[in-house]
Amino acid sequence: MRFSEYFGLYRSQAYLDFVDVPLDTDLSVFVEPVAIKQLQSSWGNELASLLQTFFDKVLSCIRSGNNDEARRLLASLNESNEFHLGYSSGKSMGHGFGEGSAESVWTALTQSKASVTGLLRDLEDTALLIPGVGSDMISDAVCNILRGAFIKYTQDMCSYYGVTLTPNVASGPIWNPQKGGWEQAYVALPVTEFGKVILVPKIVVRHRLVYDSAQYYRHYILPHMQDEHIRMRSPLVDVLKDGRLNVTKKKLMEKYGKDKLAVAQQTVARPHVLDEYREQKANSPSSPLSQEQLAEVEGRDVPDIKPLIASLKSLPPGNQHAHEYEGLIEKIFTAIFYPSLCNPRKQHKTHGGRKIVDITYSNEAKAGFFSWLSRHYTCPMIFVECKNYGKEIGNPEIDQISGRFSPSRGWVGILVCRSLKDKKRMVQRCIDTVNDQRGYVIVLDDGDVEEIVEEYASNEGSQDHTGLRKKWEEIVFS
Repeated sequence: MRFSEYFGLYRSQAYLDFVDVPLDTDLSVFVEPVAIKQLQSSWGNELASLLQTFFDKVLSCIRSGNNDEARRLLASLNESNEFHLGYSSGKSMGHGFGEGSAESVWTALTQSKASVTGLLRDLEDTALLIPGVGSDMISDAVCNILRGAFIKYTQDMCSYYGVTLTPNVASGPIWNPQKGGWEQAYVALPVTEFGKVILVPKIVVRHRLVYDSAQYYRHYILPHMQDEHIRMRSPLVDVLKDGRLNVTKKKLMEKYGKDKLAVAQQTVARPHVLDEYREQKANSPSSPLSQEQLAEVEGRDVPDIKPLIASLKSLPPGNQHAHEYEGLIEKIFTAIFYPSLCNPRKQHKTHGGRKIVDITYSNEAKAGFFSWLSRHYTCPMIFVECKNYGKEIGNPEIDQISGRFSPSRGWVGILVCRSLKDKKRMVQRCIDTVNDQRGYVIVLDDGDVEEIVEEYASNEGSQDHTGLRKKWEEIVFS
């Protein structure tokens, strides 16, 4: 049974911001630390800082000989069953650095020159250079280090989707970067007959980690070693029939080894190669799992969004259906704008609570329309206002959403309404708002929303959103 089923959300994965995990086992996806560091929001910066402060503290203890403290820090990474991510085929077990593995990981770290020379900088580096550390261990470690932040995310999501929280639940170890240690608390969490659950945003999970030791060794370290041996004309070098010199990767691995110990030794001798690898991975980030990939992991079909358009068309306008209308728009936008827009918040308060936005999304786009938008305009958040009026909207509604903009929150919003009799006049109102430097408002009616959904479906989930881009060009370049 999935989290959504247990709590009666009546939503499939496409319409949820978090990973809809099974409650009695694990889902075979992993939290990717590189993906976390590529988040553009202040929340993403907070997560990255938590990871870095923890790993810096561990390495500092090892370098200073504070072995007991290093062991204690690592041993607290063992309780992660409540995340339900990883390889477990039966009951969630977790594969963190804790318990017995804390000792083995600590031993590997202390014996590795990579630790004491400063070569290790990030938690994901251990997947390359430390024996016994794999994708599941890194993912579980990340979840544990980010437990406090993910608990807050879980509480926000449960509030958003109407899930009842159980008070006074033991949190498990929470990393406190100010104190440089672990602490415990009693918090409100969703609890099922299978135990407590901590949710994870689906934008940060992947099929596998970006950092891969075998790939790094074969495609980064070994080519440098080949060049070196050829320059030195070492005994491992062969002369080909055409006179070219060659040394095979197989010969190098037979001489120097191919396990993580060998990878670490050869990296210590060539630290610039690891820098190249890090830079390459940072410049070509892995993409979030698509709706199709998430559905495949779950063993389910990708939901058809088009029936939501039928529900939208049949919904009567008027204030009595405003909440239902807002819910339909949010479901549609959450599905078609993922992974560009995430972390939706309803009735988001700004200006000290004096102003409220119907729906606010974080803009984490790495490709497509919203990515282009973020490179040229200030829009860390995208504001959405929903007007289920039976009458024409006008300047008051434009002024309302533009009044939520600011340099820190962004200057872009989408105003959604049921119909527009005079679209040209509405475009001109939006142009006036741009010219007055009060922000950028895209106005969509039911027909526009239907076209955007049709485009999304026909383009297999593309984030280009050419219809939305045309709407943007009408108000900016006219």
